[in-house]
Amino acid sequence: MAPESPGASGPETPHSALLTVLPRITQLSAAFSKGRLVDRAVEAAGLTLDRPAMGVLVSLRTADGALRIGEIAERMQVVGPHITRQVQALEKRGLVRRVADPLDRRASLVEPTEAGREAADRYVASILGWFADAIADWPGQDRDDLARLLTRLADDVTARLARLDDEV
Repeated sequence: MAPESPGASGPETPHSALLTVLPRITQLSAAFSKGRLVDRAVEAAGLTLDRPAMGVLVSLRTADGALRIGEIAERMQVVGPHITRQVQALEKRGLVRRVADPLDRRASLVEPTEAGREAADRYVASILGWFADAIADWPGQDRDDLARLLTRLADDVTARLARLDDEV
């Protein structure tokens, strides 16, 4: 039996649709955490990296080029010192390297090595495979709508929360 929608017993409110979605967002978040999505993907990729290190590596792999520490931190929504430690550890493992910033010789950029790109690709392939399996029976339009709307939701919520942080 499907759960009753919030608007079913009373008048529609501006938040009625959101009230039906919020439990699903919580459900999805719990599934990711309980299902150890990141840990399982790291294992499936044959890696021995923790979440923060994997986040740095994927951020670098999905970038259009080498990034500064601050740019990685911004993408991951953390502070620079955390990224510096992760980059140092990834450098020791040969997964990233620092390169000179062509625009500022005093600064350096970080980019994945070939081994780092391959590791990130294996990790992402595992996650994408699981998601593709989960929605394999969906019509193409539904998959396209999911991608479009989830991107929009993530961008809009992130921007709104950033504005709230700025107001403090």
